[in-house]
Amino acid sequence: MIYPCEYKSKLTLRETQKAIKTVKDTFQNELSVALNLTRVTAPIMVTKESGINDDLNGIERKVHFTMKNVDGEAEVVQSLAKWKRMALYKYGFEKGEGLYTDMNAIRRDDDTDNLHSMFVDQWDWCRVIASEERNIDFLKDIVEKIVKAIAKTNEAVKEKYPVLSFQMNENVFFITTQELEDRYPELSPKERENKAAKEYGTIFLMQIGGKLKSGKKHDGRAPDYDDWSLNGDIIVWDELLGCAFEISSMGIRVDENSLISQLEAEGCSERKNFPFHKMILNGTLPLTIGGGIGQSRLCMLLLEKAHIGEVQCSIWSKEMRRACEEHNIYLL
Repeated sequence: MIYPCEYKSKLTLRETQKAIKTVKDTFQNELSVALNLTRVTAPIMVTKESGINDDLNGIERKVHFTMKNVDGEAEVVQSLAKWKRMALYKYGFEKGEGLYTDMNAIRRDDDTDNLHSMFVDQWDWCRVIASEERNIDFLKDIVEKIVKAIAKTNEAVKEKYPVLSFQMNENVFFITTQELEDRYPELSPKERENKAAKEYGTIFLMQIGGKLKSGKKHDGRAPDYDDWSLNGDIIVWDELLGCAFEISSMGIRVDENSLISQLEAEGCSERKNFPFHKMILNGTLPLTIGGGIGQSRLCMLLLEKAHIGEVQCSIWSKEMRRACEEHNIYLL
């Protein structure tokens, strides 16, 4: 936990609630225009046998349950990375068109702190692309459009609440995880992110999931949604907390070749038998780019809050609530 010295929220509780709506309304409009996205509804639970649920790093326990009138087991989603691609196919989206949705998830194994909650709320988005768009330049172009949408939202919120002073840096610095390891081999992955974010303000950290030259991974990624050579995180420097602040995880999704190689690398080739994976391998599902953008994360950043619990309702330990109140951090 980080407790900023002499912290006091710049907005009252009621002002915060109104400002949250301003952030969410403004950003989703800016994002949909920038990327040509249509809003759709999305599930909060899927069946286990569908293979659609996100495995994240592959170690997180899903919230699961049996049902009264339906056979099998259901799982609360951890993200909609795979579901979105299926939806693009079912709804008949064409190249250059995409969707976004409000994704609510429960991640029971997340360590809770300033930035992490067991409750996750994101704008999950996905867009159909052409085969020639599966490249770094196209990925960078989409990243810059998202960052510009955040900057426009930042300005709209500050216009309504002049007491706020955070300034989103629109100039994105692109760097790979290997380049970051080469620069700071003695540091941990998170320490490297802190170094780069503090130096450049806004970075897009690329190529997450595979092993680096050191034999270690920068961070884990499920092998069956992002192409590890064409993905990354949008990270900004948060002066209030003095740390790197991840806003979005995104990337160009796997095609049949990257899916096979990444499943083999992770030792889970048996997933090729899931319906979702078969539809990628036989070319039924479209090629796509997509990601998740944290709703509470973005609100927290733009409203200059010290804890994600100041902009969302979740469950926190008694010890954390008590310590936060002692430092003028009031969790919803």
